[in-house]
Amino acid sequence: MADKTILVVDDERNIVELLKIYLGNEGYNVEVAFNGREALRLHKQLNPALILLDLMLPELDGYEVCRQIRRESNTPIIMLTAKGDDVDTIVGLELGADDYMAKPFNPREVIARVKAVLRRSEHTTDPLNDKSIIIELGNTRIDLARHEVSVNGKLIELRAKEFDLLKVLSQNTGIVLDRDRLLNLVWGYEYFGDTRTVDVHVAHVRDKLEGSSAQIQTIRGSGYKLVIVG
Repeated sequence: MADKTILVVDDERNIVELLKIYLGNEGYNVEVAFNGREALRLHKQLNPALILLDLMLPELDGYEVCRQIRRESNTPIIMLTAKGDDVDTIVGLELGADDYMAKPFNPREVIARVKAVLRRSEHTTDPLNDKSIIIELGNTRIDLARHEVSVNGKLIELRAKEFDLLKVLSQNTGIVLDRDRLLNLVWGYEYFGDTRTVDVHVAHVRDKLEGSSAQIQTIRGSGYKLVIVG
């Protein structure tokens, strides 16, 4: 555990000190940035295992930091948002954040989220051990080894979590999976809060699969299932 570096990015020093104590007690090495530019510099320098990223930062806000990091890295990011600010949450997830937490938060819950996200990233399928596994869904082809999805031969760009979500749904075609189950399978933990994370990612995958034979249906009151049409 000691080799796991967590980059905490927040300009509220009391929150930073609290997180340093709790994360340090769990054996994590904690590095700190108090503004967006410093966060980008430390990310390149340290290559941390995970980033706890506040949205409201001096110089560059959390949105821009997340956007720039996602251009070159899949480093797991947990965003820290203002309590009840749905817009901040959804935008953060759209930019590629892996999870979010609303302030004020319970430090123990932060630790649980950090461990869960890291556990998920550590157990991402290794292409070398997943050779030639192809899922064909009508005009849609999912290459698990290459992490590629194509519709009618055209590659579709999916973020890591979007791909993982589609993979789970495609491996359970026709089966209804509720949001808690999807959170457990895709994000690797039992979720503490609401399920908007799943809903946002499903919406993105649907948009990107326009024209696909594979469609994600919403089963009201139950969850989602993937079906083949056409």
